[in-house]
Amino acid sequence: MLEMQQLVKTYENGHQAVKGIDLNISQGEFIVLVGPSGCGKSSILRSIAGLESITAGEIHLNGRRVDTVKPAERDIAMVFQNYALYPHMTVYNNLAYGLKNRGVDKAEIENKIQDVAKTLKIEDYLDRKPSKLSGGQRQRVAMGRAIVRDPQLFLFDEPLSNLDAALRAHMRLQIKKLQRKLAVTSVYVTHDQVEAMTLADRIVVLNLGEIEQIGTPSEVYHQPASTFVASFMGSPAMNFLSSRMIKGQLIVGDQTLFIPEYAHLSDQEITLGVRPEHAETTLLHNGLKLNMKISVIEPLGPNQLVHGKFQSQSIIAVTPEYPFDINQNLQLCVEQKNLHLFDTQGKRIQALSSEKSQ
Repeated sequence: MLEMQQLVKTYENGHQAVKGIDLNISQGEFIVLVGPSGCGKSSILRSIAGLESITAGEIHLNGRRVDTVKPAERDIAMVFQNYALYPHMTVYNNLAYGLKNRGVDKAEIENKIQDVAKTLKIEDYLDRKPSKLSGGQRQRVAMGRAIVRDPQLFLFDEPLSNLDAALRAHMRLQIKKLQRKLAVTSVYVTHDQVEAMTLADRIVVLNLGEIEQIGTPSEVYHQPASTFVASFMGSPAMNFLSSRMIKGQLIVGDQTLFIPEYAHLSDQEITLGVRPEHAETTLLHNGLKLNMKISVIEPLGPNQLVHGKFQSQSIIAVTPEYPFDINQNLQLCVEQKNLHLFDTQGKRIQALSSEKSQ
C-alpha cells in the first residue's frame, strides 16, 4: 500500500535526518514511528505528505510513485499536533473546506459532514469556532477534517501531545476504534512509547535516522533487537548489567548460571538485560539471583518502583506494595526466559534454539 525505498532526507545545513530507509506498509495497517527527538520520524512523515522534498529514494502509494507529485494530489490526509484549524471558520466550514476546493456538491458535503460528525460525536459543535472548543474537541475536529476527505492514507503527527494525560488515554482509544472501523492505512508519529504499544499493528523504532527494529508491539517489547530498543520501549527502562558468557555459562558478579541455548558462545563480554517487572521477590529454583541494596522506593499505588544497587550497578525492580526499609538487602530472582543478552555493540544475541527455528 505504502512503500518507501532508500528514503534519504538531508537538510540545507548538512544534517541527514533520514538515512536510506526501506519500509513497506500493508493496506489497512496502523504503523507507529517511534523514537526520541531528532530520530527522523517527523521528517519521514512530512516527506510522505509532501511537506518536505526528499533528497533521494522513492515513495509509492498504491503502486503510484508520489514523491514527484504535488502534496494536494497525493490523496493523503494529515492530522497535526497543533490541530491546524482555520480560526475564522466554524467547525462545519473547517470540515467542508477541502471538499469545496475539490468541487464536491453541497448535498454530498452535507451528508459526509453529518456522517463524520456523528462518528466523532461533534454534531453539537458544528456552528462553533475553534476558539470555543477544548483541546480534545479541536483534535476530534482535526481528525474529522482528515476523515471527511476519504483519503487513501492517514498521517498523524504527534496528535495527542498537547492534551492532558486522562484525555490522551481517552483519545488514544478513540483513534484506535476509528482506525479499525474505517480500515484506512495509517502512519502515526509519537515519542510516547505507551501510545506506540497501544495503537500499533507494527512499531518502527527509529534512532538517528535509521530503523533499529520493526515488529509487533509484543516483538519489540519481548525481543528487542538492541539495547537502544530495550531501553526506549518500556517504562521504567530495562536494567543493564555487565556480565560474561562462556559456552553457556552466564557469569554475573560472583554467580554462574548455565543457559544451554547460549552454549555456542565462546568467552565474551556481554550486557545482560532485565526488565524491572521481571525482577521478582519470589525465590525461583532455576533463576538468576540479584542481591539489591535498596536506596529509594517510589510508590505507584498498585505496585512500587524499588531502586538500588547490585554490586555497584544501578537496578530498578517493580514489586507489589510492601514497606521495605531503605538500605536493606532485597533478594530478587529473574527467570531464565526473561533474560536478554546483548553483545558489546548493543545488538541482541540470539539463543541457538531461536536461530534454528528461523
